[in-house]
Amino acid sequence: MTGPHGGLPSRLAPRHSAQQQSARSVQLDPVTDPRRPLRLELAGLRHQVVGVTGCIIAGVDGLLILHDSRTAGEPHDVAAMAAAAHGISRTCGGALGQGQFQEVTIRNREGCLAVYGIGDLALLAVVGDGMVNIARLHLEARPVLGRLAQMLDLTKS
Repeated sequence: MTGPHGGLPSRLAPRHSAQQQSARSVQLDPVTDPRRPLRLELAGLRHQVVGVTGCIIAGVDGLLILHDSRTAGEPHDVAAMAAAAHGISRTCGGALGQGQFQEVTIRNREGCLAVYGIGDLALLAVVGDGMVNIARLHLEARPVLGRLAQMLDLTKS
């Protein structure tokens, strides 16, 4: 799946150059960054589970909220794919009378995408390589969801 000149098709190519991304990351002050607790949770999950290459918080509408990613996939695209996986899973759950969406895992030969619900409005998408242990990922990710919901103020009162 390459473009006419051997690169990624324009719809899959990164939207920002490496120079732009490094300039944005330099501007983040680790002490005053209001999203620092969220970033630490994502980085912690990525470091706790061998094979996790990216953690992304997205809205259920597919818009990127935040990411900690070392994966080749564009975070905006992964956020949209997570929302699509959430949508089909929610539809299946409703049609089968299985209740509210909780999580879905898509496993491929060389990796996986796990999508977890964070309340009703956000998703945690975790990208893993072919070596990721899905059971371990689920064990480590589930407690993170509650903390993310509190930080995003998505807990039900």
